[in-house]
Amino acid sequence: MEHRYYTLDVFTTTRFAGNPLAVFTDGDGLSEEEMLAIAREMNLSETVFVQKPTDEEALARLRIFTTKEELKLAGHPVIGTWFLLAELGVVPAQEGGVHVLQQTGAGVLPVEIRFKDGRPHRVTMTQKEALFKPARLDKKKLAAALGLSTKDFDPTLQTEFVSTGIFNLMVPLRNRAALGKIAMNMIELRKLQGKNATMAYCFAPNGNGKVCSRGMLPWELYEDAATGSAAGSLGAYLVRHGKLAPGHTLSILQGAEMGRPSHIEVEVTQTGKKLVPRVSGAAIKVLEGTIRI
Repeated sequence: MEHRYYTLDVFTTTRFAGNPLAVFTDGDGLSEEEMLAIAREMNLSETVFVQKPTDEEALARLRIFTTKEELKLAGHPVIGTWFLLAELGVVPAQEGGVHVLQQTGAGVLPVEIRFKDGRPHRVTMTQKEALFKPARLDKKKLAAALGLSTKDFDPTLQTEFVSTGIFNLMVPLRNRAALGKIAMNMIELRKLQGKNATMAYCFAPNGNGKVCSRGMLPWELYEDAATGSAAGSLGAYLVRHGKLAPGHTLSILQGAEMGRPSHIEVEVTQTGKKLVPRVSGAAIKVLEGTIRI
């Protein structure tokens, strides 16, 4: 059997920047073993398989795989997949915005696609309510695992595990210079995080309402050029700790140190203690082809 796929660069409008993504638009009929094998072959941080939904509310079901496992939810796969589906006409173009529901491992979640001149311009995903867990990690060991010193940590904030669909470790750093010094020891970071988090999301201030970040993956791919799930978690974390006002836009530059700059925007709505992020970005198609199974 042949299956159609596309690759996109996500959280950018420039080819060969942003975070690469593979999307198989006809993922029905593939077993989990086959999807994982294909994801390993693509060798990207995530590969998406679009399937018919099992929930009648949703327009499509997204199965998201790393080279190791299936994820319940991830940001750049959602942004890139819906940008592609809109470009292919699966979502009819309308000036303004179109709202759809997607089925993910984290449940049925809304997506908004904005069009300009008949083409998709921006995709916004609403993530799940943020969950927080204290990160009782030895700071000296964490610093060593990142190739830093404890003086590189932001003294006004603490590390914390945050999830808006998938847990990541928020690591606040003092400045962008500290961010640029990171030299991760993959094995030591994996030991420290255990199964509590997918990545260490390191960030530093970059002006009013802006941060720079690096998504350190304690497995073979080492670093992620853009991480929408962690970006949403970061927005919720900053609102929780009084560093970002609810409803204000947080602009994140990620991947610059990799030579793949990515631009992510986050807004967080607050209802009582409930924090819900909306993550936005663009994408651009790079390759297309077929794979035989």
